[in-house]
Amino acid sequence: MSYPRFASRGRTYVYVLPCRNEDILKVGFSRDPLDRFRTLHRRFFEFFDLERGLLIHADQLRDARRIERLFITTFADCRAPAPLVVPQSAAGHTEWFRGVSPQVDALARHICAEQGFVLHAPLSAWLRERFGDWSELLFGWSLRMLEMIEYQHFNVPTHEHNARAATVLRDVLDAYVALDIDIAALLPGSVFDWYHRTDYFGSERER
Repeated sequence: MSYPRFASRGRTYVYVLPCRNEDILKVGFSRDPLDRFRTLHRRFFEFFDLERGLLIHADQLRDARRIERLFITTFADCRAPAPLVVPQSAAGHTEWFRGVSPQVDALARHICAEQGFVLHAPLSAWLRERFGDWSELLFGWSLRMLEMIEYQHFNVPTHEHNARAATVLRDVLDAYVALDIDIAALLPGSVFDWYHRTDYFGSERER
């Protein structure tokens, strides 16, 4: 079950992701930040503080690597282990820092001002634009996902159910809501009703 994809168009981004409920943050770079965020936490829009997060747009990969390295070396004494909820395969080993959120933010802004890179801050605004780009496709994609959920619900034995499609669909819609995007006009009525059911089927309500 595919999660919606957003074309990177060759761009590279350095990201700063502060955790919402802990004074720890992650830095790194990616051509597809949204996909990277999802590898760190399935519900990244809840786990990370998107209002304090930011992106630095670097056209060249070498620039992104250089900026990430500057963060790592500047704050080397403040390295921290990744939160336990972040998959070990995705966490990285040297890019988590504790207690330096204001300093990292200030350095990012200084780099952009001095070297001419585009700063996207807060991160929520960039994500809102990316999700908005995909909104025209949301109607058909969400309907196909619901059809898979319903088929399984009515045709597959309960012990063989797989909640993956429902979980992906709910995560995507929850992300839209978390970004203050009104989904009412973007969805088929059947999907909108499923999303707002208190007894909806097909999902494990994982958080």
